[in-house]
Amino acid sequence: MKVVIIGPSKKFLSGVSYYTIRLSNALSEFFEVKAILFRRMLPKLLFPGRERVGKDLTRQKFDSNVEVHEILDWYDPLTWLNAFGLMRDADAIIVQWWTSSVAHMYFAVEMLNFRRKPVIIEFHEVVDPLENSILPIKVYSRIMGNLVRRLATHYVVHSSADKGIISEIYGIDRSKICIIPHGIYDHYPKMNKQMARSALKINEKYVILFFGLLRPYKGVKYLIRAFEGLPADIVKDSRLLIVGETWEDKETKQLVSKSMFRNKIQMVDRYVSDYEISIFFSASDVLVIPYTRASQSGVAHIGMSFGMPIIASDVGGLRESLRKYEGTIFVQPRSVSSLRDALIEVFEHRRGEHEPPEDLRWGSVARKWCELLTELKK
Repeated sequence: MKVVIIGPSKKFLSGVSYYTIRLSNALSEFFEVKAILFRRMLPKLLFPGRERVGKDLTRQKFDSNVEVHEILDWYDPLTWLNAFGLMRDADAIIVQWWTSSVAHMYFAVEMLNFRRKPVIIEFHEVVDPLENSILPIKVYSRIMGNLVRRLATHYVVHSSADKGIISEIYGIDRSKICIIPHGIYDHYPKMNKQMARSALKINEKYVILFFGLLRPYKGVKYLIRAFEGLPADIVKDSRLLIVGETWEDKETKQLVSKSMFRNKIQMVDRYVSDYEISIFFSASDVLVIPYTRASQSGVAHIGMSFGMPIIASDVGGLRESLRKYEGTIFVQPRSVSSLRDALIEVFEHRRGEHEPPEDLRWGSVARKWCELLTELKK
């Protein structure tokens, strides 16, 4: 069976880039896999992370048995035609959906699909908050997104919560939506904790980590306030690491600069390389995911691979992805007191390592995909 996966390349590095690589490699154990990638995903000026486009930030790569083509160009319709030529013999086409900015390319591919091969949209995001806040992009997103979704034949989400949202918002028949878990990101090597802390010049005994793009719905402001509310003896021995590129969340930077404990809060306002990710996670005692809304969190899947305690808001698909992970403490979204109490609990009782659930291993994820793809070919 021949499978095509369309998604972002390492040039526009993000969690979905890693996902595209890991899924392609996992499925290549069972099928012939082609990865069709974007060589230009959108006008660089419109991309919030434009300063890092094209930089070598990861050693992750496709396996040698995956046929890779970095071809799709935002501006060039000929590349859309050429890309479809490469997937003409596919038995199924898997489209990664996390932004509507590439919708016109997906639409072109679907329109060229005269033989009506199965097209599966895998949702990583339902509606991007930034895109939904800018009127011209919002209109484009609704029109093109609707066209792309209508031409797809099946849909994959990562939780039952997402299944309900996708079905309700977009009017998609629930029988065509399949739930397949998001695999863990276990490709980052673990380091000795003391060596990692030495590299970051951290002397505190308790290190709290927030990791990922800084956006308002990530709820970092609640984490900062919870940190400020910790007992004085815990704050004295603690360091709060906020690591991630600032997009539209300016409030977090202001809160840090004005905090009475700003000497205990360390911000790394940039996209970090794989090597640095290993350092930050290895140095930390707990990962905090204080989101106010979420479909999934790739960051949580890094935290699980490091076996660390995770404090997560009880929202969206986070409960499903983390409920089998013994290191999870769920908190109420937007609740400073709930976050503070969880931080105290980890400090006093919950440090240690935990094993990721087996159903989130990529072998298990690939077998779920095998079931779906085999069924579609019947």
